[in-house]
Amino acid sequence: MKNKKIIFPFLMVLFVVGLVACSSEQDDNSGSSNTEDHSEMDHSSMNHSSSGEVPEGLQESEDPTYPVGSKVIINASHMEGMEGAEATVSGAYDTTAYVISYKPTKGGNEVTNHKWVIQEEVEDASSEPLEPGTEVTLNAEHMEGMDGAKATIESAEQTTVYMLDYTPTTGGEEVKNHKWVTEEELSSAE
Repeated sequence: MKNKKIIFPFLMVLFVVGLVACSSEQDDNSGSSNTEDHSEMDHSSMNHSSSGEVPEGLQESEDPTYPVGSKVIINASHMEGMEGAEATVSGAYDTTAYVISYKPTKGGNEVTNHKWVIQEEVEDASSEPLEPGTEVTLNAEHMEGMDGAKATIESAEQTTVYMLDYTPTTGGEEVKNHKWVTEEELSSAE
C-alpha cells in the first residue's frame, strides 16, 4: 500500500509534464507557416556581395538617374542594415525587375515576395516582360538554393536596377556589388 502512495503522485507528475511538453510544442508550431515573407526572413544565406559579373545580355543604362560612382542612400530593407545606408553605385542596367516566390532547391520553406530577380536571371526568358503568375526557373545565386529553383512571378516592373557597394548601418564588412536595388529604392546622397 505504501508503494501505491508513492507511485501514484509520481505518475501524476509525469502525466502533467507530458501534457505541458505537448502543449508548448503545439504552440511553437501553431504560428508557423510553410512560407516565408522576404521582409522577415533570415538573410544569412543571401550572397550580399558578388563578383560584379552580370548576366549575359544585360544592357548598361545609357542615361541612369544615378550613374556609376554616384553616392546614394538606400531606401529599401531587403536585408538587415540596408535601410538608410550610404552606397556607391557600381553598375546601372535597364531591364525588367521581378518580385518572385520560390521554393529553395536545398529545401526549407517557400520564400515569398523576394526582391529582385531580373529578366536576364530567368531561364529561357524572351525580351518581353513576364506576366504575374508565370512559373519560371531561376538562373540567379542571390541566395542559397535559388539557382535552378522553380519560381512564380508575383509582379514586374521595367526599370533601372543598380548594383551597389555599401557598409551596413548595423556595422560589419562592406558589401560589394550587391544585386539588385531599383531606382525607386534610392535617393541622392549628394
